[in-house]
Amino acid sequence: MLQRAAAGFGYVALQGLLGREKAQAEVIPNPLAPKQPQFPARAKRVVFLFMKGGPSHVDTFDPKPLLQRDDGKPYPYEQPRVQFAQTGKLLKSPWSFKQYGQSGLPVSELFPNVAQCVDDLCILRSVYGTNPAHGGACLKLHTGSDTQIRPSMGSWVLYGLGSENENLPGFITICPTLAHGGVNNWGAAFLPAYCQGTPIGNASIPADKALVRHIRNDLLSGEEQRKQLDYIAKLNREHLELTGPDLALEGRINSFELAYRMQSTMPEAQDINGESEATKRMYGLDNKVTANFGHQCLMARRFLERGVRFVQVTHSDGEVQWDQHSALFKGHTKNAAEVDKPIAGFLRDLKERGLLEDTLVLWGGEFGRTPTAQGGDGRDHNPHGFTMWMAGAGVKPGIAYGATDDYGYFAQQDKVHIHDLHATILHLLGMNHEKLTYRYAGRDFRLTDVEGRVVKEIIA
Repeated sequence: MLQRAAAGFGYVALQGLLGREKAQAEVIPNPLAPKQPQFPARAKRVVFLFMKGGPSHVDTFDPKPLLQRDDGKPYPYEQPRVQFAQTGKLLKSPWSFKQYGQSGLPVSELFPNVAQCVDDLCILRSVYGTNPAHGGACLKLHTGSDTQIRPSMGSWVLYGLGSENENLPGFITICPTLAHGGVNNWGAAFLPAYCQGTPIGNASIPADKALVRHIRNDLLSGEEQRKQLDYIAKLNREHLELTGPDLALEGRINSFELAYRMQSTMPEAQDINGESEATKRMYGLDNKVTANFGHQCLMARRFLERGVRFVQVTHSDGEVQWDQHSALFKGHTKNAAEVDKPIAGFLRDLKERGLLEDTLVLWGGEFGRTPTAQGGDGRDHNPHGFTMWMAGAGVKPGIAYGATDDYGYFAQQDKVHIHDLHATILHLLGMNHEKLTYRYAGRDFRLTDVEGRVVKEIIA
Protein backbone atom coordinates (compact mmCIF):
# COMPACT_ATOMS: atom_id res chain seq x y z
CA MET A 1 0.00 0.00 0.00
CA LEU A 2 2.78 2.44 0.93
CA GLN A 3 4.58 1.68 -2.31
CA ARG A 4 1.45 2.27 -4.42
CA ALA A 5 0.79 5.52 -2.55
CA ALA A 6 4.29 6.69 -3.52
CA ALA A 7 5.24 7.05 0.12
CA GLY A 8 8.75 5.98 -0.72
CA PHE A 9 10.49 6.72 2.54
CA GLY A 10 7.75 5.01 4.55
CA TYR A 11 8.04 1.94 2.34
CA VAL A 12 11.81 1.89 2.74
CA ALA A 13 11.45 2.17 6.51
CA LEU A 14 8.91 -0.66 6.57
CA GLN A 15 11.16 -2.85 4.46
CA GLY A 16 14.06 -2.10 6.75
CA LEU A 17 12.00 -3.01 9.83
CA LEU A 18 10.75 -6.25 8.30
CA GLY A 19 14.22 -7.07 7.04
CA ARG A 20 15.72 -6.57 10.47
CA GLU A 21 13.12 -8.82 12.09
CA LYS A 22 13.79 -11.47 9.47
CA ALA A 23 17.54 -11.10 9.95
CA GLN A 24 17.17 -11.46 13.71
CA ALA A 25 15.12 -14.60 13.23
CA GLU A 26 17.78 -16.01 10.94
CA VAL A 27 20.83 -14.93 12.93
CA ILE A 28 20.79 -18.11 14.99
CA PRO A 29 19.02 -20.89 13.09
CA ASN A 30 18.52 -24.17 14.89
CA PRO A 31 21.60 -26.21 13.95
CA LEU A 32 20.02 -29.38 15.31
CA ALA A 33 17.11 -29.25 12.86
CA PRO A 34 16.77 -32.57 10.98
CA LYS A 35 18.72 -32.73 7.73
CA GLN A 36 18.05 -34.88 4.72
CA PRO A 37 20.51 -37.76 4.24
CA GLN A 38 22.64 -37.73 1.11
CA PHE A 39 20.75 -40.78 -0.20
CA PRO A 40 17.90 -42.99 1.08
CA ALA A 41 18.81 -44.25 4.54
CA ARG A 42 18.14 -47.61 6.16
CA ALA A 43 18.77 -46.28 9.67
CA LYS A 44 17.51 -43.14 11.38
CA ARG A 45 19.36 -43.52 14.65
CA VAL A 46 22.20 -45.47 16.30
CA VAL A 47 22.73 -47.02 19.71
CA PHE A 48 26.20 -48.22 20.65
CA LEU A 49 26.42 -50.80 23.46
CA PHE A 50 30.06 -50.30 24.44
CA MET A 51 31.74 -53.06 26.46
CA LYS A 52 34.66 -51.19 27.98
CA GLY A 53 37.90 -53.14 28.36
CA GLY A 54 37.72 -55.58 25.45
CA PRO A 55 35.55 -58.71 25.66
CA SER A 56 37.17 -61.90 24.39
CA HIS A 57 35.80 -62.87 20.98
CA VAL A 58 36.99 -66.49 21.27
CA ASP A 59 34.91 -66.82 24.45
CA THR A 60 31.74 -65.11 23.22
CA PHE A 61 30.84 -65.15 19.49
CA ASP A 62 33.83 -66.67 17.65
CA PRO A 63 34.31 -70.36 18.61
CA LYS A 64 37.65 -71.97 17.78
CA PRO A 65 37.72 -75.79 17.83
CA LEU A 66 41.49 -75.89 17.25
CA LEU A 67 42.02 -73.65 20.26
CA GLN A 68 40.13 -76.20 22.36
CA ARG A 69 42.14 -79.05 20.88
CA ASP A 70 45.57 -77.42 21.25
CA ASP A 71 45.14 -75.99 24.74
CA GLY A 72 48.53 -75.60 26.43
CA LYS A 73 50.53 -75.77 23.19
CA PRO A 74 52.59 -72.90 21.74
CA TYR A 75 50.87 -70.65 19.22
CA PRO A 76 52.13 -72.13 15.93
CA TYR A 77 52.36 -68.90 13.92
CA GLU A 78 54.24 -65.63 14.20
CA GLN A 79 52.82 -63.28 16.82
CA PRO A 80 52.48 -59.50 16.33
CA ARG A 81 55.73 -57.53 16.29
CA VAL A 82 54.28 -55.05 18.82
CA GLN A 83 52.41 -56.57 21.74
CA PHE A 84 50.89 -54.98 24.81
CA ALA A 85 52.57 -57.63 26.98
CA GLN A 86 54.07 -61.06 26.62
CA THR A 87 51.76 -64.05 26.65
CA GLY A 88 52.34 -67.78 26.96
CA LYS A 89 50.73 -70.83 25.41
CA LEU A 90 47.29 -71.32 23.91
CA LEU A 91 44.39 -71.14 26.36
CA LYS A 92 41.13 -72.86 25.49
CA SER A 93 37.81 -71.25 26.23
CA PRO A 94 36.29 -72.37 29.54
CA TRP A 95 32.80 -71.94 28.01
CA SER A 96 31.03 -74.15 25.51
CA PHE A 97 29.25 -72.93 22.38
CA LYS A 98 25.84 -74.00 21.05
CA GLN A 99 23.99 -73.22 17.86
CA TYR A 100 20.82 -71.15 18.16
CA GLY A 101 17.89 -70.01 16.06
CA GLN A 102 17.09 -70.77 12.45
CA SER A 103 20.47 -69.38 11.46
CA GLY A 104 22.30 -71.92 13.63
CA LEU A 105 24.89 -69.35 14.65
CA PRO A 106 27.02 -70.45 17.62
CA VAL A 107 27.02 -68.39 20.80
CA SER A 108 28.90 -68.98 24.04
CA GLU A 109 27.05 -70.06 27.15
CA LEU A 110 28.10 -66.67 28.53
CA PHE A 111 25.19 -65.14 26.58
CA PRO A 112 22.16 -67.47 26.84
CA ASN A 113 19.67 -64.59 26.48
CA VAL A 114 21.36 -62.78 23.61
CA ALA A 115 21.64 -66.21 21.94
CA GLN A 116 17.85 -66.27 21.72
CA CYS A 117 18.07 -63.15 19.53
CA VAL A 118 20.82 -64.50 17.27
CA ASP A 119 18.58 -64.47 14.19
CA ASP A 120 18.53 -60.67 14.44
CA LEU A 121 22.32 -60.34 14.73
CA CYS A 122 24.90 -59.63 12.07
CA ILE A 123 28.11 -60.88 13.69
CA LEU A 124 31.33 -59.34 12.38
CA ARG A 125 34.14 -61.76 13.25
CA SER A 126 36.97 -60.02 11.39
CA VAL A 127 37.15 -56.53 12.88
CA TYR A 128 40.63 -55.17 13.48
CA GLY A 129 42.27 -51.96 14.67
CA THR A 130 45.76 -50.56 15.12
CA ASN A 131 46.42 -49.96 18.80
CA PRO A 132 46.89 -52.52 21.61
CA ALA A 133 46.46 -49.96 24.42
CA HIS A 134 43.07 -49.07 25.89
CA GLY A 135 43.43 -45.32 25.36
CA GLY A 136 44.48 -45.46 21.72
CA ALA A 137 42.04 -48.25 20.88
CA CYS A 138 39.09 -46.44 22.49
CA LEU A 139 39.89 -43.27 20.58
CA LYS A 140 40.27 -45.24 17.35
CA LEU A 141 36.88 -46.90 17.82
CA HIS A 142 35.09 -43.70 18.80
CA THR A 143 36.83 -41.11 16.62
CA GLY A 144 38.69 -42.98 13.87
CA SER A 145 42.09 -41.79 15.14
CA ASP A 146 44.34 -43.06 17.91
CA THR A 147 46.88 -40.22 17.64
CA GLN A 148 44.87 -37.00 17.27
CA ILE A 149 41.86 -35.44 18.95
CA ARG A 150 39.09 -35.89 16.39
CA PRO A 151 35.27 -35.68 16.51
CA SER A 152 33.53 -38.80 17.76
CA MET A 153 31.28 -40.84 15.48
CA GLY A 154 28.22 -39.64 17.40
CA SER A 155 29.28 -36.06 16.70
CA TRP A 156 29.74 -36.79 13.00
CA VAL A 157 26.28 -38.38 12.84
CA LEU A 158 24.70 -35.36 14.53
CA TYR A 159 26.61 -32.99 12.25
CA GLY A 160 25.41 -34.84 9.17
CA LEU A 161 21.78 -35.47 10.12
CA GLY A 162 20.79 -33.16 12.97
CA SER A 163 18.28 -34.30 15.59
CA GLU A 164 14.60 -35.25 15.51
CA ASN A 165 13.94 -33.69 18.93
CA GLU A 166 14.33 -29.99 19.77
CA ASN A 167 14.08 -30.55 23.53
CA LEU A 168 16.78 -33.18 24.04
CA PRO A 169 20.40 -33.40 22.94
CA GLY A 170 20.90 -35.18 19.64
CA PHE A 171 23.80 -37.23 21.05
CA ILE A 172 23.64 -38.75 24.54
CA THR A 173 26.13 -41.02 26.29
CA ILE A 174 24.85 -42.86 29.37
CA CYS A 175 27.26 -43.55 32.25
CA PRO A 176 30.40 -43.15 30.09
CA THR A 177 33.84 -44.08 31.35
CA LEU A 178 36.10 -41.14 32.17
CA ALA A 179 39.24 -43.20 31.53
CA HIS A 180 41.14 -44.00 28.33
CA GLY A 181 40.21 -41.01 26.23
CA GLY A 182 37.45 -39.83 28.53
CA VAL A 183 35.49 -36.89 27.13
CA ASN A 184 37.32 -37.14 23.81
CA ASN A 185 35.36 -40.33 23.11
CA TRP A 186 32.15 -38.31 22.89
CA GLY A 187 33.62 -34.90 22.08
CA ALA A 188 33.02 -32.72 19.02
CA ALA A 189 36.68 -31.59 18.70
CA PHE A 190 36.69 -29.06 15.83
CA LEU A 191 33.08 -29.70 14.75
CA PRO A 192 30.51 -27.09 15.88
CA ALA A 193 29.75 -27.08 19.60
CA TYR A 194 26.22 -28.45 19.15
CA CYS A 195 27.69 -31.77 17.97
CA GLN A 196 29.13 -32.48 21.41
CA GLY A 197 27.78 -35.54 23.21
CA THR A 198 25.88 -34.95 26.45
CA PRO A 199 26.93 -37.28 29.28
CA ILE A 200 24.40 -38.57 31.79
CA GLY A 201 26.37 -39.54 34.89
CA ASN A 202 29.53 -41.59 34.48
CA ALA A 203 30.72 -45.15 35.02
CA SER A 204 31.14 -44.64 38.78
CA ILE A 205 27.52 -43.54 39.31
CA PRO A 206 24.60 -46.01 39.45
CA ALA A 207 22.33 -45.59 36.45
CA ASP A 208 19.28 -44.73 38.55
CA LYS A 209 21.25 -41.85 40.10
CA ALA A 210 22.79 -40.59 36.84
CA LEU A 211 21.50 -37.15 35.85
CA VAL A 212 22.50 -34.32 33.57
CA ARG A 213 24.45 -31.90 35.73
CA HIS A 214 22.56 -28.75 36.81
CA ILE A 215 19.34 -29.97 35.18
CA ARG A 216 17.36 -27.99 37.75
CA ASN A 217 17.70 -24.30 38.58
CA ASP A 218 16.96 -23.79 42.27
CA LEU A 219 17.53 -20.02 42.11
CA LEU A 220 15.24 -18.82 39.31
CA SER A 221 11.73 -19.76 38.27
CA GLY A 222 11.03 -20.83 34.71
CA GLU A 223 9.50 -17.42 33.94
CA GLU A 224 12.54 -15.59 35.32
CA GLN A 225 14.89 -17.84 33.36
CA ARG A 226 12.93 -17.13 30.17
CA LYS A 227 13.22 -13.37 30.67
CA GLN A 228 16.92 -13.69 31.42
CA LEU A 229 17.58 -15.81 28.33
CA ASP A 230 15.55 -13.48 26.11
CA TYR A 231 17.60 -10.51 27.29
CA ILE A 232 20.91 -12.36 26.82
CA ALA A 233 19.81 -13.48 23.36
CA LYS A 234 18.92 -9.87 22.44
CA LEU A 235 22.38 -8.67 23.45
CA ASN A 236 24.06 -11.52 21.62
CA ARG A 237 22.07 -10.89 18.43
CA GLU A 238 23.05 -7.23 18.50
CA HIS A 239 26.65 -8.32 18.91
CA LEU A 240 26.38 -10.75 15.99
CA GLU A 241 24.93 -8.01 13.78
CA LEU A 242 28.12 -6.02 14.37
CA THR A 243 30.65 -8.85 14.16
CA GLY A 244 29.07 -11.25 11.72
CA PRO A 245 28.83 -15.04 12.21
CA ASP A 246 30.54 -16.43 15.29
CA LEU A 247 30.16 -20.20 15.63
CA ALA A 248 31.35 -20.27 19.24
CA LEU A 249 28.86 -17.61 20.34
CA GLU A 250 26.03 -19.12 18.33
CA GLY A 251 26.81 -22.50 19.88
CA ARG A 252 26.58 -21.04 23.38
CA ILE A 253 23.27 -19.33 22.61
CA ASN A 254 21.81 -22.56 21.29
CA SER A 255 23.13 -24.49 24.29
CA PHE A 256 21.40 -22.03 26.65
CA GLU A 257 18.10 -22.52 24.84
CA LEU A 258 18.42 -26.30 24.74
CA ALA A 259 19.33 -26.41 28.43
CA TYR A 260 16.21 -24.38 29.25
CA ARG A 261 13.97 -26.78 27.32
CA MET A 262 15.70 -29.83 28.76
CA GLN A 263 14.69 -28.91 32.32
CA SER A 264 11.23 -30.34 31.76
CA THR A 265 11.95 -32.86 28.98
CA MET A 266 15.01 -34.67 30.33
CA PRO A 267 13.57 -35.69 33.74
CA GLU A 268 10.48 -37.06 31.99
CA ALA A 269 12.59 -39.04 29.51
CA GLN A 270 14.67 -40.53 32.34
CA ASP A 271 11.67 -41.37 34.53
CA ILE A 272 10.96 -45.08 34.03
CA ASN A 273 8.23 -45.31 36.67
CA GLY A 274 5.57 -45.37 33.98
CA GLU A 275 7.03 -48.47 32.36
CA SER A 276 5.13 -51.70 32.94
CA GLU A 277 6.43 -54.28 35.40
CA ALA A 278 6.75 -56.74 32.51
CA THR A 279 9.02 -54.32 30.65
CA LYS A 280 11.16 -53.75 33.73
CA ARG A 281 11.55 -57.50 34.20
CA MET A 282 12.46 -57.91 30.53
CA TYR A 283 15.38 -55.50 31.07
CA GLY A 284 16.38 -57.25 34.31
CA LEU A 285 15.47 -54.44 36.67
CA ASP A 286 14.12 -56.98 39.16
CA ASN A 287 17.60 -58.46 39.72
CA LYS A 288 20.44 -56.55 41.38
CA VAL A 289 22.98 -58.18 39.02
CA THR A 290 21.30 -56.86 35.88
CA ALA A 291 19.45 -53.82 37.23
CA ASN A 292 22.14 -51.21 36.60
CA PHE A 293 22.86 -52.01 32.95
CA GLY A 294 19.19 -52.78 32.38
CA HIS A 295 18.31 -49.28 33.61
CA GLN A 296 20.79 -47.81 31.12
CA CYS A 297 19.32 -49.82 28.24
CA LEU A 298 15.77 -48.84 29.15
CA MET A 299 16.75 -45.17 29.26
CA ALA A 300 18.40 -45.62 25.86
CA ARG A 301 15.15 -46.95 24.39
CA ARG A 302 13.25 -43.99 25.82
CA PHE A 303 15.74 -41.55 24.29
CA LEU A 304 15.65 -43.30 20.91
CA GLU A 305 11.87 -43.20 20.68
CA ARG A 306 11.98 -39.48 21.54
CA GLY A 307 14.13 -38.71 18.54
CA VAL A 308 17.68 -38.71 19.94
CA ARG A 309 19.93 -39.49 16.99
CA PHE A 310 22.86 -41.27 18.68
CA VAL A 311 22.87 -42.97 22.09
CA GLN A 312 25.81 -44.75 23.70
CA VAL A 313 25.43 -47.12 26.64
CA THR A 314 28.65 -48.12 28.39
CA HIS A 315 29.29 -51.15 30.56
CA SER A 316 32.25 -50.26 32.76
CA ASP A 317 32.19 -50.83 36.48
CA GLY A 318 35.52 -49.07 37.03
CA GLU A 319 37.08 -52.23 38.47
CA VAL A 320 36.89 -55.50 36.57
CA GLN A 321 35.48 -54.19 33.26
CA TRP A 322 36.15 -56.70 30.44
CA ASP A 323 39.92 -56.44 30.85
CA GLN A 324 40.77 -59.92 32.12
CA HIS A 325 44.56 -60.18 32.08
CA SER A 326 43.96 -62.82 34.74
CA ALA A 327 40.90 -64.49 36.25
CA LEU A 328 39.22 -64.71 32.84
CA PHE A 329 36.51 -67.07 34.02
CA LYS A 330 35.54 -64.99 37.03
CA GLY A 331 35.65 -61.64 35.23
CA HIS A 332 33.86 -62.56 32.02
CA THR A 333 31.24 -64.55 33.94
CA LYS A 334 30.47 -61.50 36.08
CA ASN A 335 30.39 -59.04 33.17
CA ALA A 336 28.30 -61.19 30.85
CA ALA A 337 25.77 -61.86 33.63
CA GLU A 338 25.33 -58.11 34.08
CA VAL A 339 24.62 -57.31 30.42
CA ASP A 340 23.18 -60.47 28.80
CA LYS A 341 19.54 -60.18 29.87
CA PRO A 342 19.35 -56.36 29.48
CA ILE A 343 20.73 -56.51 25.94
CA ALA A 344 18.32 -59.28 24.94
CA GLY A 345 15.43 -57.36 26.51
CA PHE A 346 16.51 -54.20 24.71
CA LEU A 347 16.58 -55.97 21.33
CA ARG A 348 13.17 -57.55 21.90
CA ASP A 349 11.67 -54.26 23.05
CA LEU A 350 12.96 -52.38 20.01
CA LYS A 351 11.61 -55.10 17.74
CA GLU A 352 8.17 -55.19 19.36
CA ARG A 353 7.85 -51.42 19.07
CA GLY A 354 8.97 -51.36 15.44
CA LEU A 355 12.08 -49.37 16.33
CA LEU A 356 14.56 -52.03 15.26
CA GLU A 357 13.56 -51.48 11.62
CA ASP A 358 15.28 -48.09 11.54
CA THR A 359 17.57 -48.23 14.58
CA LEU A 360 21.11 -49.57 14.14
CA VAL A 361 22.39 -51.41 17.22
CA LEU A 362 26.16 -51.83 17.56
CA TRP A 363 27.81 -54.02 20.22
CA GLY A 364 31.49 -54.45 21.08
CA GLY A 365 34.62 -53.24 22.83
CA GLU A 366 37.78 -51.43 21.79
CA PHE A 367 39.52 -54.73 20.91
CA GLY A 368 39.38 -58.46 21.57
CA ARG A 369 41.75 -60.69 23.51
CA THR A 370 44.56 -63.07 22.67
CA PRO A 371 44.07 -66.83 22.32
CA THR A 372 47.29 -67.17 24.30
CA ALA A 373 47.38 -67.09 28.07
CA GLN A 374 48.48 -64.29 30.34
CA GLY A 375 48.82 -64.61 34.08
CA GLY A 376 47.97 -68.29 33.82
CA ASP A 377 44.22 -67.84 33.38
CA GLY A 378 43.81 -64.54 31.53
CA ARG A 379 44.14 -63.04 28.05
CA ASP A 380 45.98 -59.96 26.82
CA HIS A 381 44.73 -57.15 24.54
CA ASN A 382 44.26 -58.09 20.88
CA PRO A 383 43.40 -55.41 18.27
CA HIS A 384 44.42 -57.66 15.36
CA GLY A 385 41.18 -59.60 15.14
CA PHE A 386 38.00 -59.46 17.19
CA THR A 387 34.21 -59.52 17.05
CA MET A 388 31.52 -56.86 17.05
CA TRP A 389 27.90 -57.29 16.05
CA MET A 390 25.14 -55.17 14.55
CA ALA A 391 21.38 -55.54 14.51
CA GLY A 392 18.46 -53.79 12.86
CA ALA A 393 18.27 -51.02 10.26
CA GLY A 394 19.35 -52.62 7.03
CA VAL A 395 21.97 -55.19 8.06
CA LYS A 396 21.52 -58.84 7.13
CA PRO A 397 20.15 -60.69 10.16
CA GLY A 398 21.31 -64.11 11.32
CA ILE A 399 24.72 -64.12 9.61
CA ALA A 400 28.37 -64.20 10.58
CA TYR A 401 30.69 -62.22 8.34
CA GLY A 402 34.45 -62.61 8.10
CA ALA A 403 36.76 -64.82 10.11
CA THR A 404 39.87 -64.80 12.23
CA ASP A 405 42.57 -67.46 11.86
CA ASP A 406 42.19 -70.96 13.30
CA TYR A 407 43.06 -69.76 16.81
CA GLY A 408 41.48 -66.29 16.73
CA TYR A 409 44.58 -64.10 16.75
CA PHE A 410 44.33 -62.24 13.42
CA ALA A 411 41.46 -61.12 11.20
CA GLN A 412 42.01 -63.20 8.08
CA GLN A 413 38.96 -63.46 5.83
CA ASP A 414 36.84 -60.46 4.71
CA LYS A 415 38.66 -58.15 7.09
CA VAL A 416 36.77 -55.15 8.52
CA HIS A 417 38.97 -52.28 9.65
CA ILE A 418 37.59 -49.72 12.12
CA HIS A 419 37.40 -47.26 9.20
CA ASP A 420 35.29 -49.81 7.29
CA LEU A 421 32.98 -50.14 10.29
CA HIS A 422 32.51 -46.37 10.42
CA ALA A 423 31.98 -46.12 6.66
CA THR A 424 29.28 -48.80 6.87
CA ILE A 425 27.50 -47.12 9.78
CA LEU A 426 27.39 -43.82 7.89
CA HIS A 427 26.20 -45.58 4.74
CA LEU A 428 23.28 -47.16 6.60
CA LEU A 429 22.40 -43.65 7.82
CA GLY A 430 22.32 -42.40 4.24
CA MET A 431 25.70 -40.65 4.21
CA ASN A 432 28.74 -41.13 2.00
CA HIS A 433 31.70 -41.29 4.36
CA GLU A 434 33.92 -39.64 1.73
CA LYS A 435 31.56 -36.66 1.37
CA LEU A 436 30.71 -36.09 5.03
CA THR A 437 33.58 -33.67 5.61
CA TYR A 438 34.44 -30.60 7.64
CA ARG A 439 37.15 -28.12 6.71
CA TYR A 440 39.51 -27.36 9.55
CA ALA A 441 43.07 -26.00 9.55
CA GLY A 442 43.14 -26.03 5.75
CA ARG A 443 42.08 -29.64 5.32
CA ASP A 444 38.81 -31.50 4.78
CA PHE A 445 38.48 -33.96 7.65
CA ARG A 446 36.16 -36.96 7.86
CA LEU A 447 35.43 -39.78 10.31
CA THR A 448 37.23 -42.35 8.13
CA ASP A 449 40.26 -40.09 7.52
CA VAL A 450 41.56 -41.17 4.08
CA GLU A 451 40.50 -44.81 4.21
CA GLY A 452 37.44 -46.97 4.73
CA ARG A 453 35.11 -49.01 2.54
CA VAL A 454 31.44 -49.79 2.98
CA VAL A 455 30.99 -53.49 3.82
CA LYS A 456 28.17 -53.97 1.32
CA GLU A 457 28.15 -57.73 1.87
CA ILE A 458 26.35 -57.30 5.21
CA ILE A 459 23.68 -54.88 3.94
CA ALA A 460 20.27 -56.42 3.33
